[in-house]
Amino acid sequence: METPVGVVLATERYGSAQFWKYIERDGELERKKDGTEGESGANSVVGLFKSVFLPQGYPESVSDDYLQYQFWDTVQAFSSSLSGTLATQASLKGVGVGNQAATVAGATITWLLRDGTGMLGRILFAWRKGSKLDSEAKKWRLFADVLNDIAMFMEILAPYFPAFFTLIVCTAGIFKSIVGVAGGATRAALTVHQARRDNMADISAKDGSQETLVNLAGLLVSLILIPLVTDNPGLTLSLFFLFTILHLFSNYKAVRSVVMETFNEARISIVLQQYLTDKRILSPLEANRREPVFFQWRKTTSIKLGVRLQDVVQR
Repeated sequence: METPVGVVLATERYGSAQFWKYIERDGELERKKDGTEGESGANSVVGLFKSVFLPQGYPESVSDDYLQYQFWDTVQAFSSSLSGTLATQASLKGVGVGNQAATVAGATITWLLRDGTGMLGRILFAWRKGSKLDSEAKKWRLFADVLNDIAMFMEILAPYFPAFFTLIVCTAGIFKSIVGVAGGATRAALTVHQARRDNMADISAKDGSQETLVNLAGLLVSLILIPLVTDNPGLTLSLFFLFTILHLFSNYKAVRSVVMETFNEARISIVLQQYLTDKRILSPLEANRREPVFFQWRKTTSIKLGVRLQDVVQR
């Protein structure tokens, strides 16, 4: 392409916003950044934001569902951060913060028991369900967030049952340990799905930056909420239920937005049933839309290989 300043031989795109042109002029090769002249401050801010919080080469370097998933994941992280603040305040109150009759030893023992039971729960869950987390990433991701809300609700209620406080927080600790394993493992599986240029590490790092920014925003809002909810259980529960509804809704939307391009048991069953019905092969988007994201109690189908011909004829 010929321009008033020379012939453009090639155009190079770097990252999300920068373009470089290689121009031949008067027999010499020049490299010029495209769009630098008259660039507005708003564009430069947007470009900086993309380079800080989005993977290199976005959107070509990630899956098509990346932006939608990250949006809903950001909403759920923000609401979960606020719910976590309410649960933390209740836990501290339960172990005796602000109570002159409480002892340091008693609070320490309660905290150690909670951490210890959580460690055991983490090991047992990884042993029993670790092999299922890759193929059922969406289901376990949603399950982890539901269980996390249950654990935080238990922590909020624990101070009102002092006789069972240790038992309640230990149970909540086990639930949270399961959340840690299921949430972290399924997030890794989703990162593998999102990576399109062997850029798993970059996507994971930028996801961490996004989460840190959201948690910082949640921290600022929490500083406003804490004085309002202190010694006000009615407001605490009302806000917790509000944040929980937002958290569960955004998590559902997040996992629903994911379009996996590989088969698992549910997706291959959906595709085969449709094909056997009308000989139509579903696209990945159609199969994922029909895939259930909640666990269902169903009878497993047994597969027998090498059935005798006599058994087939008799049937």
